[in-house]
Amino acid sequence: MTMDDTLKTVCYRHPDRPTRLSCSECGKPICAECSHDAAVGQKCPECAAPQGRGRVIDARRTVLARPSFQTAPVSITLIVANAVIFLAGFLSVDIDQELIQRFALANWLVADGEWWRIVSAAFLHGSVMHIAFNMYALWIFGPRLEQQVGSPAFASLYVAAAAVGGATSYLLGPEGQVSIGASGAVFGLFGAWLFVAWRMRSTPGGKSMFNQLFVLLAINLALPLFLPGIDWRAHLGGLVAGVAIAFLWSKLAVGKENAVAIRTAIALGVMAIAIAAVLLL
Repeated sequence: MTMDDTLKTVCYRHPDRPTRLSCSECGKPICAECSHDAAVGQKCPECAAPQGRGRVIDARRTVLARPSFQTAPVSITLIVANAVIFLAGFLSVDIDQELIQRFALANWLVADGEWWRIVSAAFLHGSVMHIAFNMYALWIFGPRLEQQVGSPAFASLYVAAAAVGGATSYLLGPEGQVSIGASGAVFGLFGAWLFVAWRMRSTPGGKSMFNQLFVLLAINLALPLFLPGIDWRAHLGGLVAGVAIAFLWSKLAVGKENAVAIRTAIALGVMAIAIAAVLLL
């Protein structure tokens, strides 16, 4: 599924087939049968037609395959990096304390100018359950989105959502608050998918996806009411960032030849706004 799918939902070659895919080059909606793998996203048969000597790869081999470093390098790298950092702290109390002191979202230190903590805190986790939940969510929401929007755009979305989540936690939280975890970034991915599902809610597949995501969202937003220690501010900020970035992608990057670059710039711009808010407010 791509962010471009939100505008068209029927394959241009098979009008009877609702679809969540679109050609990354010309923007035409395509079904899985008509989709061909490209360097970023997928192409329709016309755009994928080889010029001279070439080879066309069926997108179903990539899109429907189990995520790997080859198909989703940023998602896999993020999962491995978070796991390694957590394991280092888990095995050494000294390393754990050093990581918390230098990189956790400590609001009073952010107020003193250490703005990078709104992002660095997303790579720290306090328990096995904490990192397991976030990395599982990243595994579920990340690779497919990365394959469709491009790795640079996906990485920018992830970091931007982490930054907005951290900024929201800082701006709305108490001065003595300390927060860690990738929940803000993960909720950003969740928000992007939620926006796409909402735009496709008129189709059976889109309606089903939206209902499922909405129920999942309601459960996650309600958890802070029953479980202490959950930073709902970061969740909310990341979610809003994901929806906003996906909305801007759908308006400004649809059908553009340099869509990946536009998506990346939009996400980085949102991150810059979050950092500016932390520095100025």
